[in-house]
Amino acid sequence: MSTVAGTALPVARRGSPFEVLRVFLRLGLTSFGGPVAHLGYFRAEFVERRRWLDEGAYADIVALCQFLPGPASSQTGISIGILRAGLPGALCAWLGFTAPSAVAMILFGYGVTAFGDLADSAWLHGLKIVAVAVVAQAVWGMARNLCPDRERGTIAVGAAMVALAIPSAPGQIGAIAVGGLIGCGLLSGGSRPQGQHSLSVHLPRAWSVIALASFFALLVGLPLLTAAVPSHALALFDSFYRSGALVFGGGHVVLPLLQASVVPPGWVTNDAFLAGYGAAQAVPGPLFTFAAYLGTVMGPTPNGWLGGLICVAAIFLPSFLLLVGALPFWDTLRRRPGVLPPWLVVIFGAVAASIVSVIPVLNG
Repeated sequence: MSTVAGTALPVARRGSPFEVLRVFLRLGLTSFGGPVAHLGYFRAEFVERRRWLDEGAYADIVALCQFLPGPASSQTGISIGILRAGLPGALCAWLGFTAPSAVAMILFGYGVTAFGDLADSAWLHGLKIVAVAVVAQAVWGMARNLCPDRERGTIAVGAAMVALAIPSAPGQIGAIAVGGLIGCGLLSGGSRPQGQHSLSVHLPRAWSVIALASFFALLVGLPLLTAAVPSHALALFDSFYRSGALVFGGGHVVLPLLQASVVPPGWVTNDAFLAGYGAAQAVPGPLFTFAAYLGTVMGPTPNGWLGGLICVAAIFLPSFLLLVGALPFWDTLRRRPGVLPPWLVVIFGAVAASIVSVIPVLNG
């Protein structure tokens, strides 16, 4: 029986992977509303109803997933799966929560392909309007939460200028990096929050080291391998892996990276890209399953269902590797000030503020 803040928790018993799959499949079919809503659904299901973990442990998991790159709500679900049933539980949590929307987006991709020319489609214009409205709402909501003071607002404005001046993936990543460096100076007086709860993670430390090494090896090695081996399948996997590995802030923030990866090379038309993003708002589950649609409507092969599976696997793989690598060390890092220096949290806060400025580039 594990403990949280020294208190025995009868809710911490281990479960089966099938149990995890069943619960997350239901959530994957019913969880509308985006990442913030998903976190609310998870809290109601796993803290209040099923009592798989308590409030403090859930807050710890959400804090870690907000800190790591990737989709925070999906990572929270994967973390709950790990705590409940180990690595099989993580796979079942991801599969249950992701499969319904991934299948729906692949089917929508086949529909878009069957329609052919999208330029003058009335339904496309409707979906594009939905996409613009959702992005605008995301910008406003994130701005209020992530830019609460003048310093962070200044960082966001400056990063927006960089992202608009260099409308590409390097420009957007550069905007985030510059914002983090500036924030280290502007926000140097900030304090680091200290953790109050423990997590019981049943994963060998050796697996964590291997997972972290694999994350960085793929991040560095895939572009080199893609340059050496002319394969569209490899280039596709590389593009979506990097998108999943470099995005902070959730589903909406990944859009500029994906657009820069698939539209300029001619893999997907901009009209098809926006149509898919608009449709992604109408399905439950994680927004990152938009990748399944993009893989389906690709011009070059592999496309169709195989392309969709490659893209959705590639964009979620960094989250798996990071969580397996980070969870066993998370409690140690957050309880020892000498291990996680305050400036790292300061930079993360500045990075989060900079992310707000990246989203509008999609509509530029």
